[in-house]
Amino acid sequence: MTGYRINTVCAGAALTVFLLSGCAQRRAEIADMRCEYMSSPIGIGANTPPRFTWNYTGDDDFVQQRCRVRVASTKAALADSLADGDVWSSPEIVSVNGFAQYDAPQPLEPRTRYYWNAVAWGDDGRIVVSPVDSFETAQADLSGWTARWITDGHDKRFAAAPMLRKSFDVTGEVRDARLYMSAAAYGKMRLNGKPVTPNRLEPGYTHYDKRNLYGTYDVTGLLVPGENVLSAVLGNGFYNEDAPVATWDFENARWRDRARMIGELHIVYADGSQQVVASDGTWKTATGPYVQNNIYSGDTYDARLEIPGWDEPGFDDAAWSAAVEIEAPSPLLVAQTAPAIRATREIRPVAVKSFGDTVYVFDFGENMAGVCRLSVQGEKGTKITMQHGELQKANGRVEMGNIDIYYKPLPGLAFQTDTYTLKGEGVETFTPDFTYHGFQYVEVKSDRPVKLNEESLTALFVHTAVEPVGTFSCSNELMNKIWKATNQSYLSNLHSIPTDCPQREKNGWTADAHISIDLALLNFDGIRFYEKWLDDFVDNQREDGSISGIIPSSGWGYADWIGPVWDAAMFIIPNALYDYYGDKRAIEKMYPVCEKYLGYLQAREDQDGTVTYGIGDWVPYKTQTPTDYTTTCFYYLDQALMTRFAELTGRDGAAYAKKAENLKELINKKYFNADSATYANGSQAALATALALGLVPQQYEQRVADRLAQSVEASNGHLDFGMLGSKFALRMLTKYGYADLAYRMAAQEDCPSWGGWINRGFTTLAETWQLSEEFRDASINHVFLGDVSAWMYNDLAGINFDPQQPGFRHILFRPHFVEGLDWVKAEYRSVNGPIRSEWKRDGGKVRLTVDVPVNTTGTVIVGDKEIPVSAGVHEFKF
Repeated sequence: MTGYRINTVCAGAALTVFLLSGCAQRRAEIADMRCEYMSSPIGIGANTPPRFTWNYTGDDDFVQQRCRVRVASTKAALADSLADGDVWSSPEIVSVNGFAQYDAPQPLEPRTRYYWNAVAWGDDGRIVVSPVDSFETAQADLSGWTARWITDGHDKRFAAAPMLRKSFDVTGEVRDARLYMSAAAYGKMRLNGKPVTPNRLEPGYTHYDKRNLYGTYDVTGLLVPGENVLSAVLGNGFYNEDAPVATWDFENARWRDRARMIGELHIVYADGSQQVVASDGTWKTATGPYVQNNIYSGDTYDARLEIPGWDEPGFDDAAWSAAVEIEAPSPLLVAQTAPAIRATREIRPVAVKSFGDTVYVFDFGENMAGVCRLSVQGEKGTKITMQHGELQKANGRVEMGNIDIYYKPLPGLAFQTDTYTLKGEGVETFTPDFTYHGFQYVEVKSDRPVKLNEESLTALFVHTAVEPVGTFSCSNELMNKIWKATNQSYLSNLHSIPTDCPQREKNGWTADAHISIDLALLNFDGIRFYEKWLDDFVDNQREDGSISGIIPSSGWGYADWIGPVWDAAMFIIPNALYDYYGDKRAIEKMYPVCEKYLGYLQAREDQDGTVTYGIGDWVPYKTQTPTDYTTTCFYYLDQALMTRFAELTGRDGAAYAKKAENLKELINKKYFNADSATYANGSQAALATALALGLVPQQYEQRVADRLAQSVEASNGHLDFGMLGSKFALRMLTKYGYADLAYRMAAQEDCPSWGGWINRGFTTLAETWQLSEEFRDASINHVFLGDVSAWMYNDLAGINFDPQQPGFRHILFRPHFVEGLDWVKAEYRSVNGPIRSEWKRDGGKVRLTVDVPVNTTGTVIVGDKEIPVSAGVHEFKF
């Protein structure tokens, strides 16, 4: 390596900068090629114009100036890098971004594999040609299906799950086979007795009367010559919630009905001929060991009722009933491109305690979401129940009091409880298929003696399998545990929608999601997940423009007590996706939804021209910030973001800009005391919110920040806020010169603090800062107080996007060398390539290293100095 040194002054200290560059130039290469943010995907929607993205490795000096993407029907058609693709070629796009979108007038063909690559021109004239990658489209829209929705002949109140099968013959050498399947709610599909996918709880949860999702599965390797059998067991989920175990009215959902499915298996033979096996009335149906399933209670499975060989060739189904063809639940059947729900880890128990030979309590050492795989041997007819909880009582039994408060038990439906009845044939295994639970402890009870040990129960951590993209660590192990607990909480609350908790509610609370959006996107690749959830917003909105506090919703939650602070998710999440990915599709999708919603609020304004109803700084420690103030602040934020959306999409946003300015003036007139530099009641949340949303007049910003710091100091460095304060307080303290105080608050170990939870033994984040001794109504697996994790990336390690150059095309490195830490390091794999920031104390100095991806730039900001950096590794000494 070669380098040079610059001596300068920064924040009163000598700053030595080493700029490192390679001795020899490496060839720039296109990397991380993705279609619809997936690598070589199958099953993308044929009617949705695919997006193509890539970044670069190799030569740090390469800067893209222009690019184009070509799509072809064969790989060979792209051999000539200058020729057009025979399907589509973009024009030469003048852009520094590795991004293009298919825009041909003709849609892509369904069920077709395409090939694509990118060609880029550097600002120095160099040409970089990518490898050829592929993608495959899914089915056409609903009119292109020959299959019918089917179920059995039972009423929705009938408990046993429908089982369906279809026998067919394979008559030649198979080249490719794809299964396209949807169910309401869930379908467990097998081909010749083998799973067609490792995915669980498939497909994703939606407003079932508005939109259904279907998956695409490559089943080529599962087919055999001669007879084959396609089978399904259907689960209820939120589609058919039994009455009335929960409090959110799913038993009265307008879509509620008997579980059902639709599927088409497309087989392409080596000679080019095709065969379609479609769901219809020729399928056969029965019920068997899946006695009942409920998303809030669990699965009940009676192994004595198993039907050997029913899902394999050779089974005689003559006595089975014909399937019933029914109408589609919704007018939309859409390809599922969001990541699927999977079991990502298997976790062994760290301890097992027995209470005689009929009760055992398993401790898995960490709180999570998922199910357990039971392995047991015993007498035929022995009934075993597994109840899942987060806490233990003093006597070692499982404590359910903190999470079962809203549950209304029915006979045979205990909360978070799976039931298995043995068939009495050697070692038996059971894993629930149609539910998931939030738990660390499992109490296993049997009505007859059984012998269980550490090998008898294995926990499966089940969640939407978003790909990790970020890591953080530092010299304070408590902070590392908080970061890990935040991620554990986030993943535990990802089940095709972002939820509040994985046990008591399982609901898509809007504010929980927007408060945690930064920690989500810094730690995980979430664009496809959130784009799916935004579709649910579209389906959730009523004609008057209102949305509910939980999405999806059966009709519950369209209430004034929820309000604009929660509803702001429709603005905040698309804005975040643009900031992190540089992609405007979510903003385009949500613009009419947001427009309609702002019209709804406008019709509800008071004489001041604002709205003041709803929830505000939820679950504060002691001091409650006035809700009329926080609601007005977020009404301002809605207008400000709508102004940005209009600008980004080429619309006229003047009316929104004017309204935002009027609301800003109102807030400062009504809620700001210039003499004391306080907002509303002067709470930590009130001050931090005003600063974070840009409401404070510039000449007062530092004074308001000083007041925030004084409030924290008056609490001996402790927090006193709820979820809004948890989002803004650490960030605003840091921004205005109180980074050491922010770290002191973040690293506290007694109540109230994140560290207090960790020291209590929690491995996930609690719902409230202080749990009552009675453990009533307080989950310990919530993520909405976890923005501290994003603050670690942004303000300790210093990795930040530049809103003027979204998608981390330009990185703002703002590290803070806080007192109490010896080193910090973080990595984030952005859409434009991997970013790294690391600093370490070295004697009386601090050594900072930043790594800037190829084709991007950065600025290192320390104190009042800003140092531009190009792609590559750069080292600084302070």
